[in-house]
Amino acid sequence: MTRSSAVKPADLPGLLAWARAELAAAPRELLGEVVTPRMLGIPRAPRVVLRDEAWHLGVLLLGPVDLYATGEIVRSREPARRGYTAESQRARAGLAEAAFRGGILPGAPVHLGWRRIDTSTLGEQPSTQIAPLAVIDGQLRVRWSMAGGHADAETYVRERVELVRHPPQGAT
Repeated sequence: MTRSSAVKPADLPGLLAWARAELAAAPRELLGEVVTPRMLGIPRAPRVVLRDEAWHLGVLLLGPVDLYATGEIVRSREPARRGYTAESQRARAGLAEAAFRGGILPGAPVHLGWRRIDTSTLGEQPSTQIAPLAVIDGQLRVRWSMAGGHADAETYVRERVELVRHPPQGAT
């Protein structure tokens, strides 16, 4: 795969294989799912169950096998009484506490609400879009934000791999 040409949908497996090889020694982040266990039919406090690990590449999560779209990220923390000015803060705190109840160490980030991306159907139609990936004019693109446009997928992935391998000072 040459760096000067835009990546086509068929080149995506090669790009992802390259990224996995480059990131092999880099730490992965946790992918979890919120579940509400039941005891004798009575719901218990929600907890996060780990489903996979992945490298965080912006709007993409690259797992050892699969590719995911990001969702929400929380840091695990122990339950505590806190006052909140907004219901959204209370909800995020509940997710962080559910991660702790699921056995995730305090302070560790966990991704929730992620979606597996089925790359096998990408490019079957001229304007295929599987958020955040899209095929536009035969070229694979990444939509890096809801307000932003589409970036070339190869450039995007290469830049994000470099950021994971060499994070800016103070980012870790």
